[in-house]
Amino acid sequence: MRRLLLLVPLLLFTVGCGVVQSSEGEATDGAREVARKAGQRLYGQRPRTADEVGRSASGIDGVEVLRVTGTSTNEGHGIEVVVRTSGSAYNGWLDAEPVAVRRCFAVRVSPTSQWREDPRDVDCPDGPPLTFAPPPQPPRLPYEELRAKLPRVPEGARVDEAEVRRTLAALDLDPAIRTEVKADGGRVGVLLSVKGNGFDAQDCLLARVGPGATEVWVPPRIQRMPGEGGCTVGNALNPIPPPH
Repeated sequence: MRRLLLLVPLLLFTVGCGVVQSSEGEATDGAREVARKAGQRLYGQRPRTADEVGRSASGIDGVEVLRVTGTSTNEGHGIEVVVRTSGSAYNGWLDAEPVAVRRCFAVRVSPTSQWREDPRDVDCPDGPPLTFAPPPQPPRLPYEELRAKLPRVPEGARVDEAEVRRTLAALDLDPAIRTEVKADGGRVGVLLSVKGNGFDAQDCLLARVGPGATEVWVPPRIQRMPGEGGCTVGNALNPIPPPH
């Protein structure tokens, strides 16, 4: 009986250590899940630079970016981002305070990476988290200037495509603004756009010059989303019905 009583504290200590280890493991799994979800957010086929990927990762809640290697997602093995995340788990009846851990993981971003790919456990690099400059602002599209300068053609007259092109050239547009002009059915359509990121609504401006009417407008946001066809010169000539 006495020997049994002496074993009880040892058993409790052993069980307690096991709970602590299990809690730390659960906390680490939680940190790993944060890194895995970050990988999901970064996943995609669109080519991106190391700065673009790092900037995107640094904006995810609970993620610190410690290192970024690679040049482009579509070159070689892609981009590898080392992130630091945290997780916590309770010790059960041993302690009311949770066990908290901070761990580092390598997340790969490449067209060949898998959805929900497991991040790789790595040692945390020395030094503070990386910071990234905000992305450059796209140039302003000249709505008012275009509306004021495009020719007004009387009813029954012919629209001169060359004059429309000269008007655009005289606006001295930012080189980042792409222009497209197309004539069809006695009218001339105009598209001014800037390159989008492939996910958010694209910035674009449409115009149509026809006998008796010159119009300039920005398509609704839903039409400017990738794949919706709103930012095309065809939409300038034959507008897509607005969403209800």
